[in-house]
Amino acid sequence: MEKNGTLTLENVRTLRQDLWWLEPLAVVLGLGSFIVYTTWAALQNAHYYAPPYLSPFYSPCISANCTHVTVPLIGSWWNLSPAILILWIPAGFRATCYYYRKAYYRAFFWLPPACAVKDVSRTYTGETRFPFILQNMHRYFFYLATIVVAFLWWDVIWAFNFPNGFGIGIGTLVLLVNAVLLSLYSFSCHSCRHFCGGKLHALSAAPGRYTIWRLISGWNERHMQIAWVSLIWVAVTDLYVRLLSMGVIQDIRLI
Repeated sequence: MEKNGTLTLENVRTLRQDLWWLEPLAVVLGLGSFIVYTTWAALQNAHYYAPPYLSPFYSPCISANCTHVTVPLIGSWWNLSPAILILWIPAGFRATCYYYRKAYYRAFFWLPPACAVKDVSRTYTGETRFPFILQNMHRYFFYLATIVVAFLWWDVIWAFNFPNGFGIGIGTLVLLVNAVLLSLYSFSCHSCRHFCGGKLHALSAAPGRYTIWRLISGWNERHMQIAWVSLIWVAVTDLYVRLLSMGVIQDIRLI
């Protein structure tokens, strides 16, 4: 647009000619589908346990009326889905994740939708006001998520314990891969990296922490890819256990 012989962008969203909108569209479809499925699965309060497999959406199962009780911290007075007691932790961890902030700020809020593309809103104040100031709780969600990951590994151990003794099924491998991916996602996050290498004047003064910091830094470079793969796989894991519990599919015993 010409104004006094000078090109201005006041009323132009972008001059980009490429398909810049494909990435935010993919994020909307991916995250949107996961949120819809997770919400539906969490509210079902059924078909989340197919011995010896427990859905990660319901782990740890802390209500006394769970189909499979992990830790009975909540009495039988709890009549809603036990997933509600747990899912707020991984949900909060991902919602405050540095990568996911970038992804959903762009895709859902268009702040901005892409590089060199105009924001939809002129009132965005960053993360200095409510509710976005709550993003500062990411490190605390990391601590809580670490506890959840520990229980997922406990579920993997129990996934080898069949009614007739030790065994390995397809479900065992599904839960194992899920625990590995969620561990990589949790321990590749920026908060974990800072926890291991932060508050040091010189990393050389703590060679053990430096080694761990370098390892996590390598994972952190792939944090975006790990975030998406782990997100998809945790839904696949729940779906696998759900279909087993419903009798739609049969688990194949490998050993």
